[in-house]
Amino acid sequence: MIKKEDRNKRRRIRHLRVRKKVSGTPDRPRLSVYRSLNHIYAQIINDQNGTTLVSASTLDPEIRSRGIKGGNVEAAKLVGELVARRAKERGITKVVFDRGGYLYHGRVAALAEAARAAGLEF
Repeated sequence: MIKKEDRNKRRRIRHLRVRKKVSGTPDRPRLSVYRSLNHIYAQIINDQNGTTLVSASTLDPEIRSRGIKGGNVEAAKLVGELVARRAKERGITKVVFDRGGYLYHGRVAALAEAARAAGLEF
């Protein structure tokens, strides 16, 4: 069995390998996903300026007020919808998806599909 520390180290290596190729621009910023055991976070980033344009997480009051815990697929869907809604308010419709070295499965996939359904293109 692989230790948790080794798993996260391998994930970071995968993430760095992808980040060499994936970069956010003002025309098409990067949708970055980070997940912990209890929460999931999404940011839309312009890498050329080094600025976060939009962010959403399970810690946002809009999601916490619904009484949903942060470490499940249902919460990830809400975060995806919220980040897409905030992006559309800022005039962002196209993004590059950065899964952060995680498998496209479970919470990461749920967030991505919810963001697509809410109008983001990637």
